[in-house]
Amino acid sequence: MTTTPTQHTGLRLAAGVLTGILALYIALVALGNITDFGTNQQFVRHVLAMDTTFKDDDLMWRAVTSTALQDTAYVLVIVWETVAALLLIRGTYLWVRRRDDLARRWSTYGLLMLLLLFGAGFIAIGGEWFAMWQSKTWNGLDAATRVFLLSGVALIVNLLPGPVRRADPA
Repeated sequence: MTTTPTQHTGLRLAAGVLTGILALYIALVALGNITDFGTNQQFVRHVLAMDTTFKDDDLMWRAVTSTALQDTAYVLVIVWETVAALLLIRGTYLWVRRRDDLARRWSTYGLLMLLLLFGAGFIAIGGEWFAMWQSKTWNGLDAATRVFLLSGVALIVNLLPGPVRRADPA
């Protein structure tokens, strides 16, 4: 008796689950930032103003004290998070539908957006340029690093080559 191998591989399952977890996470983050705008607005304002850093004169010229610019940056972060969530939700849906190539493409775009936001945005720009690492109160580096690493792992899993399909020797 011959059985047909299932198309549902562990790799597809892992990629879909990781993509789904990050889709859920960033969708909840975006929703939270939209429905409770003021909480993280204060976070962004304090990080950009550098008002809880060591206040070294050699660094303070970097501070952005305009609330209009601070709020613009925050809205752009929320838009970025929302687009990333939508891409990852679409990628998750495509993994479930077993559309591997499309799922991989959509997931990759969303995961790269998370890597850029949390790596370049929060770790590099927020952490180093605006010296967020110096703040005991307004420091999001640990959270950003967790999301950055999880996104990187998910991206690697998403980009692993799938099983090679061989033609039937008929």
